[in-house]
Amino acid sequence: MATIKPFRGLRPPKELVEQVECRPYDVLESEEARAEAGDNEKSLYHIIKPEIDFPVGTSEYDPRVYEQATKNFWHFQQMGWLRQDAEEMYYIYAQTMKGKTQYGLVVCAAVQDYMSGVIKKHELTRRDKEEDRMKHVRATRANMEPVFFAYPDNETVDNLVARYTQEKPEYDFVAPIDGFRHQLWLVDKTEDIRLLTETFAHIPYLYIADGHHRSAAAALVGAEMGEKNPEHKGDEEYNYFMAVCFPASQLTILDYNRVVRDLNGRDAQGFLAALAEDFDVEIVSGRDEAHPEKKHQFALYLEGTWYRLMLHDGLANDQDPIASLDVSISSQLILDKLLGITDLRGDKRIDFVGGLRGYEELERRVDSGEMKMALALYPVSMDEIMTIADSGAIMPPKATWFEPKLRSGIVVHKLD
Repeated sequence: MATIKPFRGLRPPKELVEQVECRPYDVLESEEARAEAGDNEKSLYHIIKPEIDFPVGTSEYDPRVYEQATKNFWHFQQMGWLRQDAEEMYYIYAQTMKGKTQYGLVVCAAVQDYMSGVIKKHELTRRDKEEDRMKHVRATRANMEPVFFAYPDNETVDNLVARYTQEKPEYDFVAPIDGFRHQLWLVDKTEDIRLLTETFAHIPYLYIADGHHRSAAAALVGAEMGEKNPEHKGDEEYNYFMAVCFPASQLTILDYNRVVRDLNGRDAQGFLAALAEDFDVEIVSGRDEAHPEKKHQFALYLEGTWYRLMLHDGLANDQDPIASLDVSISSQLILDKLLGITDLRGDKRIDFVGGLRGYEELERRVDSGEMKMALALYPVSMDEIMTIADSGAIMPPKATWFEPKLRSGIVVHKLD
């Protein structure tokens, strides 16, 4: 069963939150962060991407960068740009995208739950990326950014959230880059804190939706701190890390699409003919008609034309939760079989475009000549992710794209 606890969050004063908050560290490059921060000394980018405080070209992995993160974190606290709440509490974090709102609980999750598998994973992590985040957590002794969890819907939690969100939020702003609304409420009543803790103690699993590397880094550093503490008892703050937990039914998973540089020696007609061995191939009038409407349907953009691809009957192994995914089918029957692309993480002939950028971005990448073709997929469902995580299996690379992304700098968790 899941263990969560309240914590004394470190937060910006209400009047400063829009100057402090920013996008998460892993959705933009260093120079984008430098540009977005501009002359705003209060931007959290100075802590989560502190290479922007060094000359252009400084590696984000330079040891000085982690030292700068520590200095900047201390400075933010000294200046009062981040202030710690006096009492432990939970927080409700709402995100509204295109008229749809999802309500998450900001909690501390247990390191032991990550180690034991109560917190379930569906992606592999890379050791180099883990180590980068571990260095950052070690340096700052804080979880500067939350991880993104899902949990099975629970009526008790829903009712409590509904009660709090009828009141005026502590924060309420529209982010400048994504245009989405972000709100925060404080759950500071003793009886409600106890109710949430006890309710989650009956929820069997939490699921990492987004932030596998942050989860791994936070848990590993927490465990490391316990091993180094000769008086370790198990209730220290480092035994927990910050997460935002959303009901699974509220989450939006967008398509995660592929663009490819060449057709592996074929011309367009030869490629379409080869596709016809496994798919019905139909020309459609444009990108709006091309969108897949169900599983095993794909959209292809090639030489200025959109096509709808429908997998032939009998080719999908719907009894296998991994093999039946459209990311698996497209990898096996198109990318591998026809294009010779077997390593989605390492092959330079392929790139990936999150669904939020739209089919216009796919057209732009192909029409510019940078890419030869684009392949768009039907989104993976949260049920599929949870089924795969429950089975102990791992999703194929580049399978899921969650939106909206969590904003950073709304709440921070200190490890001591």
